[in-house]
Amino acid sequence: MISTILLQAGGSGFTQLIPMVLIIVVFYFFMIRPQMKKQKEHKKYIEEIGVNSRVVTTAGIHGRIVEVSDKTFLVDVGNGVKIRFDKTAISLEASKALNTTEVK
Repeated sequence: MISTILLQAGGSGFTQLIPMVLIIVVFYFFMIRPQMKKQKEHKKYIEEIGVNSRVVTTAGIHGRIVEVSDKTFLVDVGNGVKIRFDKTAISLEASKALNTTEVK
């Protein structure tokens, strides 16, 4: 009788740990891993684009890159107006969508 009670008490700690481990695994595969993949893709895209690439910033500003430096892009937004943007301010999805559509 006492050994049965001890076994049930000892097993309950492990059984309570299983749902927590499952939650962590699900969280990793559905939240952390896709975000890491997206960050890698964004970094690769930023490294590949260069002068004369059309881009859209995260603020929604459309333009064409005229100069590239280590951490920034100089973007011509029209009528000779040039604005310097940090490389992280380039929107991956919007820039790719802009470059897949034909220039009007």
